[in-house]
Amino acid sequence: MIQQPLPPPERGPLTRVLFAILRIILTVAIVIDEIARPLYRPLIAWFASLRIVARMEAVIARQPRLAILTLLAVPFAIAEPLKLLGLVMMAGGRARSGLLIFGFAHLVSFLLVERIYHAGREKLLTYGGFAWTMTPLDRLRRRALDWVRSSAAYAFALRSRDSARAWWRGLRA
Repeated sequence: MIQQPLPPPERGPLTRVLFAILRIILTVAIVIDEIARPLYRPLIAWFASLRIVARMEAVIARQPRLAILTLLAVPFAIAEPLKLLGLVMMAGGRARSGLLIFGFAHLVSFLLVERIYHAGREKLLTYGGFAWTMTPLDRLRRRALDWVRSSAAYAFALRSRDSARAWWRGLRA
């Protein structure tokens, strides 16, 4: 006999409100990423295409997994506190300095941490704890993206972005 799956439980009003707030926060973050992507993706692609970067990735990929983990941890340990410092500085009234530090920290994350992780990912995933952490995080990230991308707010944001781009192209033509 085939057992029918149970229907999902009904969500109460508080749960619905919290999920709505979460969806709004994720939508805003993903839309900002979608808007900023044309600015930073070409930089990442250019950086990754440099011969020296390809050589460094090959050197990193040949290292033992502990060395790769260390190489990943050093710029990560520098960039993440710098992001917080930049935010604190902006909140404290030093907007330019804070923004500069915040931008630099993101640049380090985008360029160094991403390339090191890309080069050593397979060896890093041989650590049980690392794989245990990264696999569900990757799955959660994909599910969150799918969830937000299915929303009306995301569709509206993309239409707005496309309209703004068309308007901008019209001005430049």
